[in-house]
Amino acid sequence: MFHDEAGPDWMGKAKRAARTLNATTRGARGAGHSVYVVLLRDRRRADPWGLYVGQTSRDPDLRFDQHKAGYKASGAARRFGLRLLPALTEHLNPMRAWEALDLEAALAEAFVAAGVPWVEGGH
Repeated sequence: MFHDEAGPDWMGKAKRAARTLNATTRGARGAGHSVYVVLLRDRRRADPWGLYVGQTSRDPDLRFDQHKAGYKASGAARRFGLRLLPALTEHLNPMRAWEALDLEAALAEAFVAAGVPWVEGGH
């Protein structure tokens, strides 16, 4: 999928940035929400690789399928989404709804700070 096995040169930094975050409500009673990250690719961009960050009360795989089908979809995830990157969020999920909203934004900010050139979602 990537030009080389390592992927985009910023992927390692994105993984490290995601690992700096923690979910205080992970596995708590009522913890039914998740954050998820989608790998994006738009060949028209100078650096075609990016990340979309979202949160959901559904299974992240189902939510990704919904994006691709156009149901309540992010335009970026629908048009340029290739696959989920569960390794970036598995240490966080599941959590309570309020924390999923907070961590969605925090993940997007962490990815930008880590040098990911194109970050969508996170709001």
